[in-house]
Amino acid sequence: MNAHFKDAWHHLRHAGSHLGRGVREELRPVERKAREVAGRERPAEPSRRERMRENLRDAEHRAKERSRSAMRDAKKRMRMS
Repeated sequence: MNAHFKDAWHHLRHAGSHLGRGVREELRPVERKAREVAGRERPAEPSRRERMRENLRDAEHRAKERSRSAMRDAKKRMRMS
């Protein structure tokens, strides 16, 4: 009997997530129109290329900071010895 309840909960959660996605999809044009009328457009989401470029810039910045920190530490150690 317990397995039946677990199965039922699983199917209920699955149906709920599908319901949410369906409602969002159906209301997307209404939301767009309401934002247009109210003058509150959503900011455009960055494209995949823009996200990758931003990630690369961040990685480059972190690498520079790590190398500078390593150089400072090495210089300190050389002064101490």
